[in-house]
This record gives sequence, structure tokens and C-alpha cells, in this order.
Amino acid sequence: MNHPSLFTPVQLGGHTLKNRIAFPPLTRQRSAQPGDVASDLMAEYYRQRASAGFMVTEGTQIEPRGQGYAWTPGIYSDAQIEGWRKVTDAVHGDGGVIFAQLWHVGRVSHHALQPDGAAPIAPSAIAATNAKAFIETSAGAGELVVPSLPRALGVAEIKALVRFYADAARNAIAAGFDGVEIHAANGYLVNQFISEHANQRDDEYGGSLENRLRFLSEIVQAVSQAIGADRLGVRFAPLFTTTDQDRVYIGMVESDPHDTYIEAVKVLERAGVAYVSIAEADWDNAPDLPESFRRDVRRTFSGRIMYAGRYTAERGARLVDAGLADLIAFGRPFIANPDLPARIVNGWPLNPVNPATLYGGAEAGFTDYPAYAG
Repeated sequence: MNHPSLFTPVQLGGHTLKNRIAFPPLTRQRSAQPGDVASDLMAEYYRQRASAGFMVTEGTQIEPRGQGYAWTPGIYSDAQIEGWRKVTDAVHGDGGVIFAQLWHVGRVSHHALQPDGAAPIAPSAIAATNAKAFIETSAGAGELVVPSLPRALGVAEIKALVRFYADAARNAIAAGFDGVEIHAANGYLVNQFISEHANQRDDEYGGSLENRLRFLSEIVQAVSQAIGADRLGVRFAPLFTTTDQDRVYIGMVESDPHDTYIEAVKVLERAGVAYVSIAEADWDNAPDLPESFRRDVRRTFSGRIMYAGRYTAERGARLVDAGLADLIAFGRPFIANPDLPARIVNGWPLNPVNPATLYGGAEAGFTDYPAYAG
């Protein structure tokens, strides 16, 4: 057996996971239209990858204003709940455990994606100048655009958004998911509140780090009360920046990312959530997270810890062996290799990913990657 530490069972909330290989949230933009509904094609895509010990869906918006990219799925309508039910039934039928990632892009959107063409919402009226939204053109194609200038949220609106997260978590359980992950990374709404760069508020949601973490804390509490903390995980990206073809997403790196995110992890520890997921920088030659940060996450958090970011099986196994990680997520390798755990354990070669088919489209580059045939 290759990399045996990746194939030991591990407990996550109420589930015993069959291995420590995770399928992470990956935006693929293939929901059925109209309505941004998870499709039969998506059900097959996730089913093919159910040999992962743990799966998290692509980001699924918690309300219409949460969308920043055309054709991404939602989880706020009855039709969307029913669409996701097909996915969870398919995954559970093949023995998988799957959480839904709850997503709101905040300012990383465009008025063309917003209800009634309104401005996107954010903690402060500061544009996401280094990000891109993705809109559908009149010809039915897609186009990358600079996000629109957002408007700042009022306090009552922030409280309503917390309720939207709890409602979305209930919807996820109704759709058959085993739990949910809060997307608090990559420059999106929760990350915008945490960030000293995007959050310039002078009320209880801005200023001090404690205040900037308040939105996260209230969401975690509300979702925990709605579905149970043992069904909840949260994703952070302390040093996240990535360039992918023509798409540029830049997460917001704080002046003291170590203290910022250790304090954020403390929020999760106090709530007793099931896991924290750390998305690492994933461009070529990106620096590793400091070892001191990994050690402090382990010392701070008693739940499960998952890392993602261009991991090889060897590197991931070393992190598990060192006691610093419980789960290792593989993104692009899992896109191109639906049978990735079998390939890892047997040392079989990997299919290469086709970058041209990552976003949008149909079966090509989605459900047609072959399993290993020998």
C-alpha cells in the first residue's frame, strides 16, 4: 500500500470516514438553467468521486445576491433543494459522505448577476479591484468582468444574512447533505468582513479584530443551532492568491495573518465545529504556510483539520504523519481522476487535467475523465 496514513479511517462529527483523502469545493459552473439548479450531470460527477473519504460541494449561493459567477448552483429555492437531493442520493448510494459549501461572494459580483441589476453588497463600499466576476452574455457565452462597486450593508441587513446562512444550512440537510461548510475564504463575503482591507466599518462589525470576526461568529452560532456544530466546518485561506488562466482571484492577506486566523480558529473551537479547512496558496512556487501556523492551528483546535493546495500524496501523507492534518484535499487531481484514491494507493499514473474545460460546458472535462484501466 502506498501512503498508508492516507487510508486510515478517521472520525468526523458523526461519520467514520473510510480514508483521509478529501474532494474539496471546486467551482465548475454547470448548474441547470433557469434557476441555478444542481443537475443530473452534477449528480454523476459527484458520484464518480464518492471514493473520497470526504467530499465538499462547489460553492452554492445562499441567496440570489450571493452569486458572482454565471451558472453556479444555489441552495435557497425548493427546486435547488430537489436538485441537490439527486446529488446526495447518488453519493450516498456509493458510500460517500458529502457536505455542501455555503457561499456568498459579497462584493465579488456584477450588477448583471444581481436581482434587479442592483449593486453587490459588502461590509464597506470598497471595490474588489483585483478580482473578476463572470457573467453570461446575450449570446449565451461567458465573460469575465470587473466586479461592480458594492454598497455597504446596514446592521439589520447583516443580521438577516446570518439568518440566510442558517436557512441555507437547513435546506442542505433537507437536501440530504451530511453537513455544511461555511466559505470564509478567497476574498468572498465572510472573508471581506474578517479583512482589514475590505472592512472599514466603524460599528460592531468593524475596526478591531474581535469586531471583524463577529459576522463569522454569528454565522457559526446560527448554523450550529440550526443543524448542530458536529455537522459544520469552515474554510479559511490565510495566504491565498491564485492566478488561473485569465481568471485572477486575489484573497486578502492581512498585515498579521497568523494572529488573524488563529483568532478565527478560536471562534470555531469555542463553537465546537467538526473541522476547519485551510486553503493554501496554489500558484507555482507559492510559499508554504509557516510551520508555526500549522502547529498553532493544531494547538488551538480540537476538531479535524483539512489542508488543500496542490498537495501530492507524499506531501499530504507527511502532514498526516506529523499529526498536523487529519484530511488532505486534492482539487485538480480529483477533477481529472474520479478514482483518485485507488490511483494513490496503487501508485497508478494520473490523468492530466484539461484547463480549457474547468468552467462551464457539459460532459467534456466533467464526467468523461476515465478511471484507470490498467
